[in-house]
Amino acid sequence: MSLKEGEELVRFRFIILMTMVLSLVTFCTTKTGAEANPTEIRGVWLTNVDSRILDSRASIAEAMEFLARHHFNVVFPVVWNDAKTLYPSAVMDSLFGIPIDPRYEGRDPLAELIEEAHRWNIAVIPWFEYGFSSSYKKDGGVILAQKPEWAAKDRDGNLMTKNGFEWMNAYHPEVQKFIRLLVLEVVKKYDIEGVQGDDRLPAQPIEGGYSAYTRNRYAVDHEGNQPPDDYRDPEWQRWRANILNDFGRELYTQVKAIKPDVLVSWAPSVYPWSYDEYLQDWPAWIRDGYADYVFPQCYRYEFEQYKYTIEMMMPGKLGIDADRKVLFPGVLMNVGAYVMSADYLSTITGYNRAQGFAGEVFFFYEGLRKNNDQLAELLLRTEYRKKADLPFAIHRR
Repeated sequence: MSLKEGEELVRFRFIILMTMVLSLVTFCTTKTGAEANPTEIRGVWLTNVDSRILDSRASIAEAMEFLARHHFNVVFPVVWNDAKTLYPSAVMDSLFGIPIDPRYEGRDPLAELIEEAHRWNIAVIPWFEYGFSSSYKKDGGVILAQKPEWAAKDRDGNLMTKNGFEWMNAYHPEVQKFIRLLVLEVVKKYDIEGVQGDDRLPAQPIEGGYSAYTRNRYAVDHEGNQPPDDYRDPEWQRWRANILNDFGRELYTQVKAIKPDVLVSWAPSVYPWSYDEYLQDWPAWIRDGYADYVFPQCYRYEFEQYKYTIEMMMPGKLGIDADRKVLFPGVLMNVGAYVMSADYLSTITGYNRAQGFAGEVFFFYEGLRKNNDQLAELLLRTEYRKKADLPFAIHRR
């Protein structure tokens, strides 16, 4: 072999070696980047109370950009409260002549929000806040004024009222149909990632169940016997909870029949309080397969209380398969004058991940903007410093 041939061979081997090294570096960089991008749900509820975010397209657009910059990936906008929808509803128009909350007349805030959120790859899961509640401190409001037979009753025959909320009868088939129609209307009409019930859907105060309709329904199932006066009687409690469970299952099935990829999520009260006060047996919803995600409202003002609440709801204690990543804590960031401290926020988010929860949902958006965006900036520096992939797809049809 000549000297020139030897030099060419060395050069060729060097090129091959460098190509292999560069390929390995590229592979490792790509792999490391993929592994460093966690799969988490980072959500926030959007309200129309103590918030102006839904008041204009411009404020919606600004909020979605803000959330994207701070690595949030899911929003839960309210679409049903105080007997009004935050989108043009043919159901409400036909039954009560109220097609949309007058505050948003001439607009469709939900459609605007979906477009702006999807622009930033943020998922949208509309939240039916009032559920089976008809009104708050309005003696039943417009719904029960026009449909008095829909009223829930306590054992004294009074309108079922708890913590200021007045209730429709969740055991009545017409009431159930009405709520299903509202939810399915949104599923059919909008390109959404999911829908959400909460601590009022499906729910009913344990003190209720004494309307004439419900008494008769109970008697048919119990050889003519009337419900016990003790509203905490275990069999009576279970009978009513099972009706709510059946509603949740039917709603889930109907949503999936229309759009199989639309998620059905719930944000109930914490268990077992949810069952003992509002007949929400949500561990059964998970076990029986009609809950894609559950976001319990773990609203606590001190960490030890929060920790205890989480410990009570670990999958092993609830009889839920721990490998099913369906539980994500709801965290109280802001309500009224209360805004959680930066230290408390850091403690909670770190604790959630230590316990195996891949994310959380905050109540509510305005808390991120208080004190010059202090809490949003803190999250961006800590647990939310990297973008997160969603465990489900964004829908664009």
